[in-house]
Amino acid sequence: MKSSILRSSVILLTVTVWTSVAFSQNQPNKVVAGIPVNYDEALVGTYTLPDPLVMLNGKKVKNAKMWYAKRRPEILNLFYEFQYGRIPEKPKDMSFNVFDEGTPALDGKALRKQVTVYFTKDTSNYKMDILIYLPADSKGPVPLFLNVSFSPNATVANDPGIKAGYMWGRDGKKIPVNRSGGFGRTNISQFLSEGIGYANIYYGDIEPDFTKGYKYGIRSYYMKPDTAYPAPDKWGAISAWSWGLSRAMDYFETDPQIDAKKVALFGVSRLGKTVLWTGARDTRFGMVIASCGGEGGAALSRRNYGENINHMTHPTRYFYQFAGNWRNYKDDFSKSPVDAHMLVALMAPRPLLLQTGYTDTWSDPKGEFLSAVAAEPVWTLLGKKGLGTDVWPAAGSPILNDLGYYMHAGGHGAMPGDYPIFIKFIKQHFFNH
Repeated sequence: MKSSILRSSVILLTVTVWTSVAFSQNQPNKVVAGIPVNYDEALVGTYTLPDPLVMLNGKKVKNAKMWYAKRRPEILNLFYEFQYGRIPEKPKDMSFNVFDEGTPALDGKALRKQVTVYFTKDTSNYKMDILIYLPADSKGPVPLFLNVSFSPNATVANDPGIKAGYMWGRDGKKIPVNRSGGFGRTNISQFLSEGIGYANIYYGDIEPDFTKGYKYGIRSYYMKPDTAYPAPDKWGAISAWSWGLSRAMDYFETDPQIDAKKVALFGVSRLGKTVLWTGARDTRFGMVIASCGGEGGAALSRRNYGENINHMTHPTRYFYQFAGNWRNYKDDFSKSPVDAHMLVALMAPRPLLLQTGYTDTWSDPKGEFLSAVAAEPVWTLLGKKGLGTDVWPAAGSPILNDLGYYMHAGGHGAMPGDYPIFIKFIKQHFFNH
């Protein structure tokens, strides 16, 4: 009876964490954290975006060489300092334990691999597990769809061979994962049948997602005893998760069964922000598919619609996900030295798909589109194709150029019908080049 209650509580906790995110994102709340929310296009106001091709000294970026050597590093440094915080380098003592080297799974459709990445010499703490499924009939290295997930690995597939693992509760304690629950399940076979591998990382392995999560995650290893979080330009939780994803790439580069140059990184909501930031700062990722990143991700901050910087960084909400400096712009978004189109531009010339939902007004789907429009000149400069339009497309009308945008008719997150679009985007850019 006791174990049954525990399993039920784990299911409830897992679903509560996700549904609380999804519900809050989809409901048109007029006030959040005591701060009004604007959903009226007429009240967005006018704004001027920083030109991604004009340097801080006023000089115009004229060619690709100047972009890579000067302007791109300049923009990246602004995001490190003012929004996400600075990140440590690759740890010297990192190691990998491939404890499942390739077991037939999923009715013979896949070879399952499992890897523990130890971030430090200490193999009891500071580690994450990577679950990988490769097409069983693959003859060489394959592209990979990497999902950084709210769901622990053991919930992703009905596969008893997945390491059970743990997940975080909001009280700062780890709870055994209930592998029998259906929440978090993914149709992995749709990737495998197209010659694409599938991998999952539970973001809580890197750092738990709550205000004091830094005490238990990777940031606790690096922080000094007197450090206060969020410090002005020190990494928040999004940068911590992003740092962990770079450590996954460190492993992929050692695996001959994975084409490490063709890893498509995917995440939803705050993890949509995370994957966009990761692709911006770590150019080893060949593609990013960012789902409903909204404020702090792909949606323009200067466009006052839906969630804004003040909501995001309020002490009762998600301030811990960012560098402390970002809170400085809560009252005047136009003073921020960065905005989402600059983050989007840092992905160029690699393929980027911004996926969103028409009814997800809190995340401002139009603001994500306008961000991509403003970033397009960078793709053009680098010889790639941007959106090719400044007219907001209807739901269900994907633009799948090097810079892509796709909005489904529903709300926050990725729906089952979105995954064929993701696969099409991956095949278009990874298989035909």
